[in-house]
Amino acid sequence: MTTDDERIALFLDYENLAIGAREALGRGDFDFRPIADALAERGRVVVRRAYADWSNFEADRRMLTRHQIELIEIPQRMGLVRKNAADIKMAVDAVELCFERDYITTFVLGTGDSDFTPLVHKLRELNRRVIGVGIEASTSALLPPACDEFLFYERLEGVEPAARRRPARSSRARGATAQPSEPQAADVVEHAAARPDEANLGVVVTQTLSGLERNANGPVLGSLLKRTMLRKDPTFNEADYGFRGFGELLHHLAETGLIELAEGSAKGDPQVTLPLHGKGEDAAFALLRDTVERLASSRSGPPHLSGLKTQMRKTQPDFSEKLFGYGGFLQFARAARSRGLIEMEFDEQADDYVLRPVTS
Repeated sequence: MTTDDERIALFLDYENLAIGAREALGRGDFDFRPIADALAERGRVVVRRAYADWSNFEADRRMLTRHQIELIEIPQRMGLVRKNAADIKMAVDAVELCFERDYITTFVLGTGDSDFTPLVHKLRELNRRVIGVGIEASTSALLPPACDEFLFYERLEGVEPAARRRPARSSRARGATAQPSEPQAADVVEHAAARPDEANLGVVVTQTLSGLERNANGPVLGSLLKRTMLRKDPTFNEADYGFRGFGELLHHLAETGLIELAEGSAKGDPQVTLPLHGKGEDAAFALLRDTVERLASSRSGPPHLSGLKTQMRKTQPDFSEKLFGYGGFLQFARAARSRGLIEMEFDEQADDYVLRPVTS
C-alpha cells in the first residue's frame, strides 16, 4: 500500500488533545493546522470527526469548522462528569465505519488516552493502519507501541510552544518577578519537546537493516527500511534528527560510511545495504583483538566473553557492536573469529566462551 492509496478517517478525542496541548505548551489556543498538514502528506482525509462537549470549547468550534471537521456533541448533562461518553461514542463510530467503508485504509486517532488501546488493536486486526496523534507530556506509554505510527503533536512542523516565543528578560527581572513554580513549568515544556539522541540513530538504522538483510527475500529498499523502523518505534520521525525526509537521512548515513546506497526498482526509493567493512569496523575488530591479547597475557589468563565488552569500553567508552549491524556481542565476536583475528571455544565448566589470541 502506497501513501497515494491511503484513505484516512480522522477521529479526535478533542478534550484530551486541547487540554493536553494547553497545559504542556503553555498556549491558550489549539492549532489544528499542523495535524492537517501532517495527514495531507500521508494520504487523503475522507472523514473528519471531533468529539467533545462543545459548550466547553466555544472558541475552537469555528477553527475546526474551517477545517471541515464534523463536530460530534457529547453533552455533560445535569452537572455530571461523563468522562467515558465521548470515548465510547468515538470507538463505536470507528468500528462501525471500518465495516461500512471498506475503502478506508487508515484510521487516525487523536488522543493520548490508553483507553483507546483496545480500539487500536481491533482496527489493526481488521487490517487497517492506525496512526495516533497525542501530546507527548500527557500520552500514556501504552498507546504509541500499539499503533503503526504515532505523531507527537509537539514535534509536528508548525508547532511552537508559547513559552519559547516569550521575549527574554534580564536575569535581574527574572529574579524579581519569577514565581517558584515557573522554572518547573519551563522544565516540563523542555522535557516534553526533547528530541531523540542523535548518537543512537546510526545504531537503530544499521541494526534494523542487518535484520532485514538476514530475513528479506530480496533487496532492502529505503521504503521497507522506513516501514520496519516505524514498526519497531511508531514515534520515529527523521525530522526529529534534523532531516527533511528519510531519503536525506539515508544519504547522510551513506556519506558517513554506515550504509551503502544503490539505485532501486523505483525512482527515489534506493536499495540500502551494509558495507562489507563499515566505517570504524576494522578499528573495532582491532580493539577486540588487542583487548584479548592484553588480558590473555595477564595473570588471569584468556578472557571469557562475559565482561569482555566492559574491558573494551575502558579503552573506547562509546564502543557498540550494534553500530556495525551486529545484533549482539557474541555475533560480533564470531565475526572476528571468522576473520581470523581471535580463537573462540566454549568452556562448559564456566558455561561461557573463552577467547584467545590467534596462534601462528
